Amino acid sequence: MSDSLHDSAVVTANHAGSWTTQTSRSYAVSSFPKQQAGGSTRVLHLVDTLNIGGTENQMVQTAVRLHRLGYHVTVGCLRAEGPLLPVLENAGIPVVEFRKKKTLLSLGGLVQLFRLVFFLHQGKFQVLHAHDLWSNLLGVPAAWLARTPVIISSRRYLADLEWYRPWKDKVLSVIYRRSTFVVVNSQAVRTLLVNRYRGLSAEKIHVIYNGVDVDHFAAARADRERLLPGVASGRQLIAVLANMYSPTKGHSHLISAARTLCLSVPEVMFLMIGDGSERPRLQQQVSELGLEKHFLFLGRRKDIAELLACCQLAVLPSETESLPNAVLEVMSAGLAVVATSTGGTLEIIDGGVDGLLVPPQNPQILAASLLQLLQEPQLARRLAKAGQEKMRSHFGFDRLIAELEQLYELPRSISRKSAASIRLST
Repeated sequence: MSDSLHDSAVVTANHAGSWTTQTSRSYAVSSFPKQQAGGSTRVLHLVDTLNIGGTENQMVQTAVRLHRLGYHVTVGCLRAEGPLLPVLENAGIPVVEFRKKKTLLSLGGLVQLFRLVFFLHQGKFQVLHAHDLWSNLLGVPAAWLARTPVIISSRRYLADLEWYRPWKDKVLSVIYRRSTFVVVNSQAVRTLLVNRYRGLSAEKIHVIYNGVDVDHFAAARADRERLLPGVASGRQLIAVLANMYSPTKGHSHLISAARTLCLSVPEVMFLMIGDGSERPRLQQQVSELGLEKHFLFLGRRKDIAELLACCQLAVLPSETESLPNAVLEVMSAGLAVVATSTGGTLEIIDGGVDGLLVPPQNPQILAASLLQLLQEPQLARRLAKAGQEKMRSHFGFDRLIAELEQLYELPRSISRKSAASIRLST
């Protein structure tokens, strides 16, 4: 994913209203990089942080690819921090911070709002693409005030966050209605928005499925001795790409299922790849059930593709999902997967054809399906092959970029006045 390396910087709004550049090297960086040859479209991607997460990874992958295609890409963050920051730096993509000290509904939040308005206006951006809740709330009003021609908000999840309240839903309704387009990553999310926000035109809502770098996962090679020292070669490894930030990820149900599965297949071990606030509770559950020898909590890893290459199967036990990147990645790696039949997962997996689907919150059926694949390796290989082929044909990044370009290129085909009228229509 690396481009040619460039010196890069994080541009921060200071309290004097000007822009300063934070960099470890002593050279000047322009707040508004010059327009590239050919008059490339100027796009500001806005996201909360650059921590590891499905939304953040999709945004970074998208930004890097658009940059390679000649788009003038800048990434804005409410907090310019996280492991994905160096990826953008190495690609030569400017990162701008609009840090709020408290909440967006505060004086500091309003200051950042108007600094973003100024940045969009001065930078002559044609597109503002907000990727999550907080960037929607900050970016859409700012872009609207700056008269940015194309304003894109996003919703990439099904379960409501703790932030949601009935009156706040009215705020989101306005945000979506003032957007030129609302991008969602599954038909399940589109249906939710259409049903919830009666004043929102369904024509504004565009489903763009997540992308995955299939070749990256398919080409990885297993090296158990190096990656998993101490794990016996006879172990049957089941991958769990585990975002442990919410109980809705269903890992407690998986642990309950493991208790049954391990009685039938004692050599099974689950690789918990990822981290989050739920991890201590899950580790305690594993300990209470006496399953310590069957679970390995690896934390955050950069070598996910190589770890997947060491595994026989994968599982996603979520109670709710919009469009899980975890499923795209394990299928790209050539693993047969058992996943819960919820949300956008149903738009990825055709049960019995390229994976197995089970009801959410049902450890018994989950255990039985995993056991079936362990006992029927020919079935597992058939599902894995079909799943990997589907990833290549339906979920590559070339398709995602082409669909986004159709939205981004609106300023070249219609006038600024027409774009504004689309934003205001409901």
